[in-house]
Amino acid sequence: MTPYDPQSKELKELEEMEEQQIEQELGRCPGPVDLWSSAIDRRGLFKVGMGGLLSLLLAQWLDPRMAYAQGPAPKAKACILLWMNGGPSQLDTWDPKPGTDTGGSFKAIPTRVKEVSICEHLPMLADQADHLAIIRSMTSREGNHQRAQYLMHTGYAPNPTVTHPSLGAWVSEELGSPQAELPDFVSISGPSFGAGFLGVQYGPLVVQNPNQLPQNVAFAPNVTPGRFEMRRSALDMLESDFAAQTRDNKVKGREAVYGRAIRMMRSPKLKAFDISEEPDAVKAAYGDSNFGRGCLMARRLVEAGVKFVEVVLDGWDTHQDNFNRTTKLMGALDPAMSTLIKELADRHLLDSTLILWMGEFGRTPKINPNEGRDHYPQAWSAALAGGGVRGGQAYGQTDAEGMKVVDKPVVVPDLFATIATLLGLDPSKSFMTPVGRPIAITEKGKPIRELIG
Repeated sequence: MTPYDPQSKELKELEEMEEQQIEQELGRCPGPVDLWSSAIDRRGLFKVGMGGLLSLLLAQWLDPRMAYAQGPAPKAKACILLWMNGGPSQLDTWDPKPGTDTGGSFKAIPTRVKEVSICEHLPMLADQADHLAIIRSMTSREGNHQRAQYLMHTGYAPNPTVTHPSLGAWVSEELGSPQAELPDFVSISGPSFGAGFLGVQYGPLVVQNPNQLPQNVAFAPNVTPGRFEMRRSALDMLESDFAAQTRDNKVKGREAVYGRAIRMMRSPKLKAFDISEEPDAVKAAYGDSNFGRGCLMARRLVEAGVKFVEVVLDGWDTHQDNFNRTTKLMGALDPAMSTLIKELADRHLLDSTLILWMGEFGRTPKINPNEGRDHYPQAWSAALAGGGVRGGQAYGQTDAEGMKVVDKPVVVPDLFATIATLLGLDPSKSFMTPVGRPIAITEKGKPIRELIG
């Protein structure tokens, strides 16, 4: 038997033939595979042969951690959450049931999408329906405001042993930059939910009034730049001493927040918060409401590089006088959301910006004696647009009276897994809490492929 000689001419020629065959096989691969960075080198690859190569590829493709990367590449680089605080009525917005006992007094109108109708008080959004994926089959178990708001911001039910990060915090941590001049997570007209165990540096900057710049972005009276730097140095010294004495990890989070705040104060990008720069016609298109002005600010912030913006429209807890109140709310929602979609599309930003519309739950199909609707988590609606969403569809279905989901139910973990996938995040990626407990972005959620373009 001829001894193995790694320097022999015949062996080198054979290796070259094997490598050419491997390159041809890699050229047919449907997904990205960085074979040379794997735990196998070229000579090792020659030793295992093509059978071993295929086993290696299958192992990578079948790795559950890679499941989120299958399918179309993620397009969204930022996310705008339009939060309908209080729980909006699905029957009076996206899933009308005209002519039924539960349908109420509103009519349904056609949209740009054949066989998809929505409430008559959303005519501008009906004209943007080709961009929308309306989910009519949301279902959950939390009917209490606080618990349901926590669930729909974090993807988890409240747990006394851990504070989960909100969706905005996950996006900030995964897509943001520690050196960015603006916050990666901004909440407009509401406090939103924080970063939980990820740390305060990933929490939201809250802007309560979209007509104004964030508070405290200028030096206090009689504080010069030099005096400000002296105060900052003193704070750094105190924090360093505290960290050395206590070894408290939260000091790093506070330092990151201070650093970002100072960069924002000095940045020319701060003007992204100033909607007064916009033409009157643009401001009018969004509507004369804080929600409309918040959506305009959200568009400006995304343009400036902010990764996650939440805009709150409060008042959907309509136990009484549901129809008058929702008419007024939709009067603010319709121009603001439709103009946001249109402007992002006109500026070539819609494909890279995911828009979410949702609240904590829906409202009862049965109308109560006060002409209101009560809490109802069994069957309700959410909507997605932009950011790789397959628009022009109503996904899932409720029965004739809107009492229960009868087709394609969507649970909260699956919604969050879909959102994560659209943003290029791994839904199963886990982070360790301070007590060493792994928590993933979603709890066993699976992306809904029909919603991803």
